[in-house]
Amino acid sequence: MLCLRNRYTYSLIHLRPNVSLRRAMSSSLPPSSIPLFDTVASYREWRRRARDEQKSVGYVATMGALHDGHLSLVKRSLAENDLTVLSIFVNPAQFAPHEDLATYPRTLPRDLELLAALSLAAPDGTTRTPNAVFVPTVGEMYPSGISQDTQEQRGTFVEVMGYGHQMEGRTRPTFFRGVATVVTKLFNAIEPTRTYFGQKDIQQALLLRRMTRDLLLSHPDPQHLYVVPTTRDPITCLALSSRNAYLTAHEREHVAPSLYAALQEAQSGWENGASKAECILRAHAIIESKTHEVGESVDLRLDYIEMNDPESFEVMSDAVSREEWEAGCVGRPVILSGAMWVGKTRLIDNIVLGARHTLGIVD
Repeated sequence: MLCLRNRYTYSLIHLRPNVSLRRAMSSSLPPSSIPLFDTVASYREWRRRARDEQKSVGYVATMGALHDGHLSLVKRSLAENDLTVLSIFVNPAQFAPHEDLATYPRTLPRDLELLAALSLAAPDGTTRTPNAVFVPTVGEMYPSGISQDTQEQRGTFVEVMGYGHQMEGRTRPTFFRGVATVVTKLFNAIEPTRTYFGQKDIQQALLLRRMTRDLLLSHPDPQHLYVVPTTRDPITCLALSSRNAYLTAHEREHVAPSLYAALQEAQSGWENGASKAECILRAHAIIESKTHEVGESVDLRLDYIEMNDPESFEVMSDAVSREEWEAGCVGRPVILSGAMWVGKTRLIDNIVLGARHTLGIVD
């Protein structure tokens, strides 16, 4: 149940600004070779022209501080769509009052440079590059205003009932309400043909697919919300995240990768017939060993490591083994996920055990 800069002429590659659009765009935006839109109205004129020319639009939603994980989503969109749009918006509604909204990395000029450097050869011989970036203000996205305290919020919000209190929702109980709300707004504004999310945030991606189905959205429809495998550091296997910028070099290279190592240990146990409880114990042992190793030099704290049903997000029985799970839930994978604190930085990661393609994860 759901509770509810620049004259633009359209081409396959870009729009270029006319006078009225130039006035609608903020002079505070940094220079960019990619058209920037900070109002829904200006973006919708661009989107209307794309629709008139029957061009498909791929979309990647971000909060900025872009890294190779984000860029992998953009490359996927470039490969599969005529046009590619990103949004860069740090969403206040998904941060609790005690969380890091004020300090979340904001690197818009660098983000735009990274995007401008991207290109991909299309099947028709043309070269595709990102075509537009939506950079709305908080006031544009929340015309009724926004508070991080849900008790003080006024206006319309979206909540996917029964699916936001498990896994990440246990620690961040208002997080998915904020995510569902802002993504509904962004989908309404962007009207993507296809959209792409990273597996690192697997619960978010699956919850949003359910939301698109429950709200009968057509742009995108549920079948065109794709989950792209997590991008990892090639040496440490640490999942790339904007919050990794908070880590010291020592934390990033020698401490943070222990979360993925713990998940891999649990995965090994599962694949070798151990019960779910035994798998979790094996994962905990990896974190406990690393905690002992770093001593007081790093504040390392495990939040959770758990195994969940991808349909309901409910925690699996401690006694269940892979053989029993696969016999009772034919073709349904398992989400093995975890979160931990390294100093003041909270990291998350996951491994899908089984047929991940059934969750819409693309290769």
